[in-house]
Parts: sequence; C-alpha cells; structure tokens
Amino acid sequence: MSFFEELSPEMDRYLENHASAEPEILRRLRKETFQKTTQPHMISGYQQGRLLAIISKMIRPEQVLEIGTFTGYATFCLAEGLQENGRITTLDINEGLAWLPQKYFAESEFSEQIDFRLQDAATFLQNTDAVFDLVFIDADKENYVEYFKLIKPRLKSGSVVMFDNVLWYGKVLEEQPKQKSTQKIKELNGLAARDEDFENLILPLRDGINLLRKK
Repeated sequence: MSFFEELSPEMDRYLENHASAEPEILRRLRKETFQKTTQPHMISGYQQGRLLAIISKMIRPEQVLEIGTFTGYATFCLAEGLQENGRITTLDINEGLAWLPQKYFAESEFSEQIDFRLQDAATFLQNTDAVFDLVFIDADKENYVEYFKLIKPRLKSGSVVMFDNVLWYGKVLEEQPKQKSTQKIKELNGLAARDEDFENLILPLRDGINLLRKK
C-alpha cells in the first residue's frame, strides 16, 4: 500500500487505540463536526491532533499561529503545550461556521489564550509584528507559497512550521499538474527543501505534513 492510500478501518482503529487518549472536549467537538458540517473530513482528527499536541508540548510555545481554524480541533491540540502566558492566534474566513469553534473555545480551559479572528491570513501576516514559536497552516493551498514567504520573517531560530496536506492525495507525484493547488503545494515542498534557513521533513501522516524548523 502506498503512503497516500487510506489505511484500512481496522488499522486506523489500531493506531487510535495505541495512542494517547484525546481530551473529552475534543471527542465532543469531533462528533459535532461530523454531525453539523458538510466537509467533516477537513478536521485534523485523532492521530494528527495528538501529533500537534506532542510537538506543542515539546516546544512549549509562547506565541502560536494557526491559519485555517475550521471547527477548532487543531487549535485545541496546539494550545495544549502553551506556556502559562502563551497565546494562539487562529485565523479563518468562514463566517458561517464561526459559531462552532467559538462555542467550544468559550467553554475550554484555553478560552483566555485563544484569539480567534475572522481575517485573511496574508493581510494579518503583512501587518503583524509578532514572532511565532509554532505555526500550523492548513488552509488555502493555492497560497501556501505566499504564506511561506510571509511567515519566514516572523520566525526565530528554533521556530517550527507545519504545512498540512502536502501530499495532496498523491497528486504531488504528477509531473505536470494542471490543478493550481497541486502546483503550489509542489512549489512549497521544493522551496522548503531548498531553503538553507530551514531543516524539514515531510511526514506521511494522513495527507502529509511538511515539518520545518528554522535554524
């Protein structure tokens, strides 16, 4: 089985059964996401969520940026490792779905640390002076290259950046892709590998995560 093919349901259950349990609030959020959204597959989900949480706990970030909130599942996972005075800024432009993450953010232990904004990510990055310890980008694939260029000056040595869906259902293997999103994801992967200011590795988890560390 190639790495971009779906795992069997049995193997997926095995992996979840042998990973740390997700917090109860995430179980409820995941259930409601599948009940009340039209594209529930966009949620980060159990295994990827535990990866984000572990990386955040290893880094102990003070400033986190997330581009693409969706229903807030990954937001919570990234928040698990925040320092006591830490903050996560999470950006999305879907006003119609904002009620769902807002509901869960308000009741969570991280309510005072989550800054949820309905704002274009490029505009935000062009106007912020913040420096981020941890960044997770999972929205607007056609702008991945722009986000990479805009986020670079907002990082310090040791900062970690993660781009989701960088295998794009195996489409990155196409020699001459016609889809713009595929073109941009391939360009992003190439830039990340060649940029001497970073070290990186693509993790074949779900649809692929490009994990970068600023030198």
